[in-house]
Order: sequence, then structure tokens, then C-alpha cells
Amino acid sequence: MEKVRDLVREGKRVAKEDPRRVVHSFKVGLVLSLVSSFYYYQPLYDSFGVNAMWAVMTVVVVFEFSVGATLGKGLNRVAATLFAGALGIGAHHLASLSGSTGEPILLAIFVFIQAALSTFVRFFPRVKARYDYSLLIFILTFALISVSGFREEQVLVLTHKRISTVIIGGLSCVLISIFVCPVWAGQDLHSLLASNVEKLSFFLLEFGDKYCETVKDGDTKEVDKRKNDFDNYKSVLNSKSNEESLANFAKWEPGHGQFRFRHPWKQYLSIGGLIRQCAYRIDALNSYLNADIQVSIDIRKKLEEPLRRMSLESGKAMKEMSVSLTKMIKPSSSDDHVRNALSACKSLTSLLHSGILKEVESQELISLLTAISLLIDIINLTENILESLHELASAARFKDKIESPIFAEKPNSKSIVCGWATKGQDDHVVTIVNDDCCNGNTSEKGNRSNKVLIHEKHEDCVHEKHEDDDAHVNSSCDSCGHTSLRVIVECR
Repeated sequence: MEKVRDLVREGKRVAKEDPRRVVHSFKVGLVLSLVSSFYYYQPLYDSFGVNAMWAVMTVVVVFEFSVGATLGKGLNRVAATLFAGALGIGAHHLASLSGSTGEPILLAIFVFIQAALSTFVRFFPRVKARYDYSLLIFILTFALISVSGFREEQVLVLTHKRISTVIIGGLSCVLISIFVCPVWAGQDLHSLLASNVEKLSFFLLEFGDKYCETVKDGDTKEVDKRKNDFDNYKSVLNSKSNEESLANFAKWEPGHGQFRFRHPWKQYLSIGGLIRQCAYRIDALNSYLNADIQVSIDIRKKLEEPLRRMSLESGKAMKEMSVSLTKMIKPSSSDDHVRNALSACKSLTSLLHSGILKEVESQELISLLTAISLLIDIINLTENILESLHELASAARFKDKIESPIFAEKPNSKSIVCGWATKGQDDHVVTIVNDDCCNGNTSEKGNRSNKVLIHEKHEDCVHEKHEDDDAHVNSSCDSCGHTSLRVIVECR
């Protein structure tokens, strides 16, 4: 009974991790039930006979979790079966010309040559990546048809039935996979990269507090959650094989959603490689948090400001990239965060050249400089990831980020003002694009100001407000954590 309970718990865990697994199981059962009718329904059995089992075998070996994997395997199996069937018939015909004595010898030679060459070709890296299964089926089908044709008089009928049942089984898998709760490998790859970038951002956003020992004890559950988020990057280290398999499957998939037929899946692998390189640096950097040799708190306090800015800005850049990947929009503010991180690097370099580390012991100095070097490498890799993401956004035609309009109620009426906030080099400008209060009154509309200028000094979080006779503006600064912008327009 205990083993049964363990199996039930394991089943619940697996289903909870990804409910699509339960749906996939029902889909496989449905397809197998459909193709089994070739055996149960007498007219179909009379047409195909025992060869109907090939349809069942095709479903078992072809139906995979994602559409791309199923479509790739199905097309490979059908193409290999057709090609091998044609060659098998040709080999049988040539061998039959040599008479009853030479026929088995020639068939054995043909099988040997075909199996040896096909097996050798399977070792080619590009072939193994996409066509390994088709070559395996090619070897199997050629051998079965050529060998069984030696005892079977109607070899063409045998080949026709086997190819037909394979096509029926493969087509059933593909149709059910695409039209019944489809699972797209391309979407999974896209989500995986966005999730991996987000996991790296969690570490970088928390690293400044961890390294400078400014994290305060609080709620135990919150501390545990932050610790789990901090260590989530470790799952990125071993994501290469999963990314490569998903990219390979995605290449077989038809266009769906925002993913076109020839979507740049290779660029995803390039970004994934850069993300893993960044994760390796983060893993090495994390080891210095718990190292036996640590610099004194005083030295950390002196370096706290640039170190915190470096990790925080790179973390914000990663977070922005994760959001842009998820929503398939071009990254907008990541460039600013990367520039801020590089600026913090220069500030830290100047601080180190000022002789602040003269009294630090050699072992502590090595530990500190190694950690700083790793953090600088992470920022450089963040910049490389951003460049690759820009290339992907251009190739995949990501949408431009659209700013949300600003809505505000007018105090003296029930109308609403709608405006857009745009940012220049030094100013924020709110453009009033719709004013219900002035509809129908062209003279009043012409006299009204339709732009509000807001000067913001981000470094000191100082906001300066400009207002005319008709409009009052309250603004807040992104750098101090407030992102809302309120516009109140009074009608006179």
C-alpha cells in the first residue's frame, strides 16, 4: 500500500508540474483507439490484414509531446518508408533476374551495403541532429521489404499495404497533435529563454544586498522565498540539451501565433549560449559570498555604492529583457540600464585606483578583485545578450513598445482627458490627444494648451512641475520607485 501511495503522490506531482502531460496521455490513447479500428472493423481488416499493425506501431513510436517532435518524426518515418520501399522493390527485382540461386546472395549484398552506408551516415552531426530517426526507419524498412519479398510473391501489394498503414498512422498523429490542445516546441523554447533570463535577474538584483550584508531578517517564508529565487539560476547551467532539442523540434513546426514558419530559431540558441555563460559567472560569483576569506565590512561599505549599482542595473536590464521576450516587444530601457552599469564599472575602477585597498591583505585582495572581475564579466555578457536580443527582435519582427495613455478625470465635469507621456533627453512631455470638455467648441479648443512640460532631475529625485491656466500636472520619478503620472485639467 505504501508503494501505491508513493506512486499516486508521484503522479500528482508530475501532473501538477505540467498539466499538459495529462492531456497528452489522453491524446495518445485517442489516436491508438482510432488506428486500432483497422483490426476491429472487418472491412478495414480485409483491406490491410495483419499489416494494420504497422499503423499501431507508427503511432507508438511517432507520437511525441510537442507538435514539432511529432511532425518531425512523422515526416521522417513516411519519407524513409517511401524511399526504402521503392529501393526494396528495385533490389528485389534486380535480385530476381539472377535466378533462384543468385537471388538470396544478391539480396544479402544489397542489405549489407545499404545498412553499412546508412549507419555510417548517421554519425554525421547535422544528419544525426535532424534525420537520425529517418535513417533508422530506412534501414529497417529496406531490410524487411527486401527480405520478406523473397518469400512473398506479391511484393508490390505487400509494400503498398505497409506504406499506406504507416502514412495513416503518421497522419493521425500529426492531425491530433496539431488540432487537439497543441503543444508548440517553439513556444516552450521562447518561454524557457525568458524564464532563464529572469532567473539571472533575481540573483543580480539581490547580489548587492547579499554581498554588502544589508539584508535584514524578516518573515521566515519571505526569506526562504528570496533564497530560492536567489539560487534559481542553477537550473540554467544545464539547459543546453533542452534548448537544442526544442530548437530542433521548432524547425519542423508550421507558423503559429506570433511565430512565423521560418522563425529565427538559431538566434535563440545563440542567446541561450550567452545566458549560460552568464550563469557560469554568476555561479562562480555566488561562491565568493560564502567563502572563508572575506574583506572587512569597512572596505565593503566603501565599495557598496558602485557595486550595488553594477548588480542592480544589470539585474534591471535582465528583467527588462525577460519581459520583452515574454511579450515579444523590443527592449526599450535595457540599453539605459546597461549604460548605467558600465558607468558604475568606471566609477568602481576610479575608486580602486584611488588607493582604497592599500591596507587590505593579499588573500582578501585576491578574493575581492576576483569577485569584481566576475561582476564586470557579467555586465559585459549582459550587454552581449542585449545585442543578440536586438538582432532577434529585428529578425522575428518584435513589436515596438507602446506607451500606455494617461487618463484623468476633470474636476469640474464628468469628461476625461487622454494623453501620451513621451520622454526626451531632459524632459517628459504629456500631449493631450483627447479632451471631451472642449468637444464642439473650436474657439476654446484653439486657446487651450495641449502640452505639459515636466522637468525631472533623476539623480536627486527632484521633480519640477510646469502648469498653465488650464492644466495641472503631478509627476513622479522612475528612479525613486514611482512610475505613475497624473494629469488634471480644469475647464474654465
